[in-house]
Amino acid sequence: MNIIPQHILDALHEPYHVSPEQIDFFRKNGFVKLRDVLSKEVLEQMDHTISEEVDRLNTQQKNLSDRDTYGKAFLQIMNIWRNSEAVRQIVFSERLGKIAADLLELSGVRLYHDQALYKEPGGGHTPWHADQYYWPLSNGKTVTAWIPLQETPLEMGPLEFSAGSASLTEGRDKEISDESQEVLQDLLKKSGFPHVVEPFELGEVSFHTGWSYHRAGPNVTGDMRKVMTMIYMDKDMKLVAPVNPHQQADWDAWCAGAVIGETIETPTNPIIYRR
Repeated sequence: MNIIPQHILDALHEPYHVSPEQIDFFRKNGFVKLRDVLSKEVLEQMDHTISEEVDRLNTQQKNLSDRDTYGKAFLQIMNIWRNSEAVRQIVFSERLGKIAADLLELSGVRLYHDQALYKEPGGGHTPWHADQYYWPLSNGKTVTAWIPLQETPLEMGPLEFSAGSASLTEGRDKEISDESQEVLQDLLKKSGFPHVVEPFELGEVSFHTGWSYHRAGPNVTGDMRKVMTMIYMDKDMKLVAPVNPHQQADWDAWCAGAVIGETIETPTNPIIYRR
């Protein structure tokens, strides 16, 4: 059984100060990268704990060359916290939850779901997309914490952002695909949103809103690009009627028991942080 030492748990709950300038940057651009969010020791523990579960739960059997664009982009394991007490302790980090609440300027956030995104050596690019296309949620008060478990140079495929693109409503009907890459790349360029691509230092974590367009390059190194993500939403978020099959699937998978028009208060959507 994987047991997380108490001093690591303490670090995961210690508050992180988000400055007014960082909140303002997030508000304007739809994303922000924060330095020194997690220590090397904490990240090593997260890597050990999460990677063990990814290895155990991964069902992808196809070779990279036999997969479609989405399948080449990453190994994707969701809601790991439901399968591991040690991962649950990580996902329920009040340090990360408070950052999410601070950036969204909310009194509290609850979990939508977690997901590990492991881009294999030789793994392909992740096309331009906005996450909230997949989510049957009543508003845009959502944020994803994107946590690299190692230093992530450009060659490994760090997350890239289209700054300010959450204001763009055109293209919101595009799921992750070759089409979304082609259509959105052209649309974002024509709309004048700055394309931001930078390496991630160890301990650096990004946060982006659900309607912010983003992508990632291929992993051309010989090492796995290991990333853990947590998706947070307003603690008072309501479920809306799905507008595509993916939103129906998300309702069934991540919000089972939630009722359209009511706050998503299910056992799988606990409050992670409340002031």
